[in-house]
Amino acid sequence: MRIYEYGKENPDRILLIHPSLVTWDYFENVVPLLEKQFHLLIPALPGYDLQDNSEFRSVEETASELADALLQKGIRQVKTVYGCSMGGSIALRIAADGKLKTENTILDGGITPYQLPWILTRFIALRDFGMMALGKLGGEKVIVKAFSSSQFSEEDLKYVANIFRHCTYRTLWNTFDSCNNYKMPEEIMRFPGKVHYWYAEKERRARDWDLKYMKKFVPDTVFKCFAGMDHGDMALFHPDVMAQELRSL
Repeated sequence: MRIYEYGKENPDRILLIHPSLVTWDYFENVVPLLEKQFHLLIPALPGYDLQDNSEFRSVEETASELADALLQKGIRQVKTVYGCSMGGSIALRIAADGKLKTENTILDGGITPYQLPWILTRFIALRDFGMMALGKLGGEKVIVKAFSSSQFSEEDLKYVANIFRHCTYRTLWNTFDSCNNYKMPEEIMRFPGKVHYWYAEKERRARDWDLKYMKKFVPDTVFKCFAGMDHGDMALFHPDVMAQELRSL
């Protein structure tokens, strides 16, 4: 797994884990704001690294592989692990595995395992995969329709279309199937560091199940809502807010 590093001279480390359908440069607006204060570690996750032909297999495998990659670098302690959407799933799984010592784990609109009968999770996975498969087949024309009312520019849409072209159908299926159904302990969890769940005001209803999951299984979670934002907006459109929040921990 390729891991990009900035500010290596700084003692406090922040691990930034990107969502699906983007790659590591999702954080390019945040890096200049933090690299003078923190040692930033940004992985290009399997299936979403444009420089290789890897495939995404599961949240569990990716979390374990990422932690092992850091351990091989001699990194055993991280001040903050931040993950957005799929990245939040991986961040939570890293916390559960306990391979790394972390002071803060942040799920920004993080996806938690569905608490639903198996057959329903199959229907949901098929629905989500179908939407992504259409995006891969239809390219920019389909993507423009899907994102026409958002803040995405024409350049942004071309970027997303390029990611779709790179991702295999197996990566797309595994991404949505695993993010919805990855394994976690079915009991109350308490971790050595603090757990934060961030969510955007405009995604509040979509995150309802995730908020309930965190309240039930990780009751010490600190919740924070960000006004005027939508899912995945912070790193892209509000990097100054994200940098300030990370500095304050």
